[in-house]
Amino acid sequence: MNRLRPDHDDVRFIRRVVIVIVILAVAWAFYLAGDLLILAFGSMLGAVAIHAIAEFCVEKLRVPPRIAVGIGMATGLAALAFLVWLFTVQFGEQISTLVTELPRILDTWRADLSQSPVGAAMVHSVEAALAGSRISQEVSGFALGSVELVLNFIVLIAGSLFFAANPRVYERGFLLLIPRSKRPAVADALDDLGHTLRLWLRAQLILMTSMGVLVGVGLYIAGVPSSAALGLLAGISEFIPYVGPTAAMLPALGLAATRGGGQLAGALATYAVVRLIQSNFITPYIQNRLIDIPPAITLFAILSIGYIFGLFGLFFSAAILVTAFTLIRSLYLREVLGEPIERPGGADEEAAADSDRLRGN
Repeated sequence: MNRLRPDHDDVRFIRRVVIVIVILAVAWAFYLAGDLLILAFGSMLGAVAIHAIAEFCVEKLRVPPRIAVGIGMATGLAALAFLVWLFTVQFGEQISTLVTELPRILDTWRADLSQSPVGAAMVHSVEAALAGSRISQEVSGFALGSVELVLNFIVLIAGSLFFAANPRVYERGFLLLIPRSKRPAVADALDDLGHTLRLWLRAQLILMTSMGVLVGVGLYIAGVPSSAALGLLAGISEFIPYVGPTAAMLPALGLAATRGGGQLAGALATYAVVRLIQSNFITPYIQNRLIDIPPAITLFAILSIGYIFGLFGLFFSAAILVTAFTLIRSLYLREVLGEPIERPGGADEEAAADSDRLRGN
């Protein structure tokens, strides 16, 4: 007798409930492991950068693929070592001065704004907004978490090298999770994503370099102290559109204000002219071949990613947005809705063949 045995409809309902519970549990696990996911994404982005260098060596220098990947790894490590040298040796004293002056500058601004009712309300609103944000908590514990930051940085470098050494293994493993009939579409989307990220990284490198050089030279002409360190900070901040350059501008303006109105005006003019050049000449030319994401979507997406994933998420927010936008175009608009979405420029059979050679096939 099976009087308590559920019928067919009950079994289907129970199975669907279990599936929903499993999906929610996986989503919650991903949320709790957000920092690890960001590190994994950053490692994959580093591997894309390494393979971009390797493809350049294969196409322009006729270097064998495996040797080209090694050159890409060595170049990436050398670039990181160069940045560490700039921060610690070349501009170490300037950066130390900047870090020492920053709290005093913020206190001065807070005191000046609090003198008026409107300014006091603004200060209170900003402090209340930042008090519960994840980024504020991470920045406040930055000194205490310096060891964790270094360990995350080491994991990021190691992950980039591992992904770059044999990316085909990870790609093949991911595609095995996709139903066989859907794999070609997903594989094409991954190729689109890799090509778009390589173009985006090249564009970001050019934009970061131009921003750093222009800001550094302009602040030096204006007589602002620590102009080289501020230029380096401005260049790195360009990796986070809108939010980064704005945040990097504030220390420069505060430091200039402590030296007098002339230097403050010079700093303001520098950032205004550089932003004008970047927005109207350099950025449109560089991003001509990239996906054009509307500025409002970019701004709020970056803020949302930073709010959810914290400081690491904010740093990689632009790359995450480019990834999401590319996959939506390739998988949903082109493959599901059938929209005539073109492949990214240059993502043709020759580029795919180069990618296969670098992957070891």
